[in-house]
Amino acid sequence: MGYVLYGDRRSGSCIIELALAEIGAEAELRPVPLDRDAQLASDYRRLNPMGRVPTLLLPDGTVVTESTAILLALEARHPGAGLLPPGDDPGRAVALRWMMLAASEIYPCVTRADYPERFGDDAPSIRARAVGMARETWRIIEAEARPDPFLLGQRLTLADLHLAVLSRWMGNEAEWMPAHCPRVQSLARAVATRPRLAAAWGRHFAVPA
Repeated sequence: MGYVLYGDRRSGSCIIELALAEIGAEAELRPVPLDRDAQLASDYRRLNPMGRVPTLLLPDGTVVTESTAILLALEARHPGAGLLPPGDDPGRAVALRWMMLAASEIYPCVTRADYPERFGDDAPSIRARAVGMARETWRIIEAEARPDPFLLGQRLTLADLHLAVLSRWMGNEAEWMPAHCPRVQSLARAVATRPRLAAAWGRHFAVPA
């Protein structure tokens, strides 16, 4: 069998769709509607015990969860796609730095913003603090990574896909991101308009202004 991707519109599975599109690999898309808490259903949790999306099945049936792990698994399986520079290239370390920062700092804030009731009784305060913490990290990425348009200039990497999708969440895309992080906004636009990626992006988001 080929790749099988479990996910939902505007979710983390978009990152994986973009990577597959850049590779040129086909995947069967199986919906897991988050608005119906389908990710918590027992049959899905047998695949992904954490009850999250995305989940990718490799052609041999191996189950891979966690967005960053899936991206790195795809990069290892498709080295010719150039999803990251080779191991001895300093650009690889740069891309991994910012990708891991997004995974470790922004993603947890997204969870708290989307499901604040899981973290305490004062849901509005929990959500507001999560959004604020994420935006602090975005400001660091804007100032220190300085994408132009991608993190490595004209070279697209997995990190750009990751950042582009995360930049659309938590109410950032309409006004906050363009006003406060215009370089990140331009990165998202460069990903969205890349010919190989446009169709996959369009299934989830509008093209950034």
